[in-house]
Amino acid sequence: MPPRLLKRYREEVVTQVQEKFGIKNPMAVPRLEKIVVNMGVGEAINDLKIMDVALADLTMITGQKPMLRRAKKAISNFKLKIGQPVGCKVTLRRAKMYEFMDRLVNVAIPRVRDFNGVPKKAFDREGNYTLGITDQTIFPEVDTGKLQRTQGMDITFVFDHGPKEHTLEVLRLLGMPFSK
Repeated sequence: MPPRLLKRYREEVVTQVQEKFGIKNPMAVPRLEKIVVNMGVGEAINDLKIMDVALADLTMITGQKPMLRRAKKAISNFKLKIGQPVGCKVTLRRAKMYEFMDRLVNVAIPRVRDFNGVPKKAFDREGNYTLGITDQTIFPEVDTGKLQRTQGMDITFVFDHGPKEHTLEVLRLLGMPFSK
C-alpha cells in the first residue's frame, strides 16, 4: 500500500498544479525526488560520544541509518583535522521519504512553540526547499529524558525539475504550513 502523501500527490496535487499553472502534461509537474536530512555536529571534535548520540537520534527520527560526514580540510582555528567526523546525513527516497514528510508536516512542525509557519524564502534556483530546525525534540521519536543536549538539523526537499512557484505549490498542497 503506498504512503498517504504519495497517494494524495498522484490523485489531487498533480491535477491542481496542472490547472493552476496551465501545464498540459502531468509529467511536467514537479515531483519530490528525495529528502536529505543533515545534522552538523561541530562539538564532536572534542567529544566523539556526542556524534554517537546524534547518529542514534537521526536514526530514530528518519528510520534509516545515517552516513557519517568527515572533514575534508584541516582548519587549525577550530582544531579540526582531516578525516574527523563533523556531521551526519540521511537521504530518504520513495516510501520512507513520504512517510517522513507526513510525520514532519502533521506531527513534528505543529509541536514547535509559537509557530507561525515556515518561511517561503528558502528556495534555491532549481526549486529545492531547505528547512532549518533548531531542536530535534519536536519529533516524538526522540526521548527527551535521555537527551543531553539539543541538536539542530537541515531538511532539504529536492525536486526533479520545475521553477520555484511550482514546487512551492506542490509543497503547499502536500501540507507544508507556509507563513503568510
